[in-house]
Amino acid sequence: MTNGRVLVIGAGPAGLAAAAELGRLGVGATVLEQASAVGASWRGRYDRLRLNSSRWFSNLPGQRHPRMGGAFPSRDQMVSYLEDYARDRALDVRVNTRVERVERDGDGWALRTSAGELQAEQIVVSSGYAHTPYIPDWPGRFDGQLLHAAEYRNADAFRDRDVLVVGPGCSGMEIAYDLVEGGAGRVRLAVRTPPNILIRSPIGPLLARGMMKLGPRRADKIMPLVRRIEVGDLSEYGLPAPEEGIFTRLMRLGVAPAIVDKAVIEAIKERRIEIVGGVESLDGSGVVLSDGARVEPDAVIAATGYRCGLEPVVGHLGVLDEQGVPEPPNGDEAAPGLRFIGYLPGPAHIGLMAREATYAAERIAAAASA
Repeated sequence: MTNGRVLVIGAGPAGLAAAAELGRLGVGATVLEQASAVGASWRGRYDRLRLNSSRWFSNLPGQRHPRMGGAFPSRDQMVSYLEDYARDRALDVRVNTRVERVERDGDGWALRTSAGELQAEQIVVSSGYAHTPYIPDWPGRFDGQLLHAAEYRNADAFRDRDVLVVGPGCSGMEIAYDLVEGGAGRVRLAVRTPPNILIRSPIGPLLARGMMKLGPRRADKIMPLVRRIEVGDLSEYGLPAPEEGIFTRLMRLGVAPAIVDKAVIEAIKERRIEIVGGVESLDGSGVVLSDGARVEPDAVIAATGYRCGLEPVVGHLGVLDEQGVPEPPNGDEAAPGLRFIGYLPGPAHIGLMAREATYAAERIAAAASA
């Protein structure tokens, strides 16, 4: 690896955008991807998945989504978009190359990888905020089928079965609806903390960005009215409006609202998706809930989120907070020659990552020419 070259870790939207922007500015970059193809996290998600943000707000630098994808491109359309993006820009992507550890090496960096040791003066880490599936360490054991939402593809394997989905975020609510539509015998959604809910809308990202300019406190005073108009009062179904507003929670915890279609809300109101308490423990053939109730599903699908999974790679460098999120997460240097992009929560996340990629690339190019 020649001196001055930049290594980008991760061939998802953020990593591909960073490499493309570096190339546009005349800086050579190689992307290291542990999977066998670009866009691996998108390839592995459930069949029904679509972008929550409309395509107009989800473009990578220099390339729009095809119109044929509609307002909200599907999982497969997103994969095709990323493949086209990497090919059209002739990006140097090294697949099947897992980065195991990053170490300081003089004025540059040494990376221990599955393909051997590599050196670079600059590193951009973009392996993804939702990188490593997370299942809480619930007490006890469950004798039925227990899987993370990352392993769920469609409802075929759950036809006529009793399924408990844990977690009321975007994935949890959408998977619950997919199960109902796909013929599951019974579907319950375990909820510990009621979510903020938004209806998927083509102009949603534009409105969200405008609201964020008001500041979390002022924006959160407006959102209850939006919820009443679009979602209604779901208290009698087990989903009261949370006390903490959308933007306050987003800024404090990095937790995005559940963005769903109206059909999901209708399924809850029709009680085809039953809302139950959060999971307290596992009990052989059953699951004990926070209200003391015990249910006996055939399968439990944990839509309980992801972690960045960066501790083995950069945890020893002092650049992660207590939740394992890099600091800073927005393309600024965390250490000389080390940047992270794609870890800053916000509306229209892919569009946000694109702006971070441009920002980071411009600063790397400026440093290279200094």
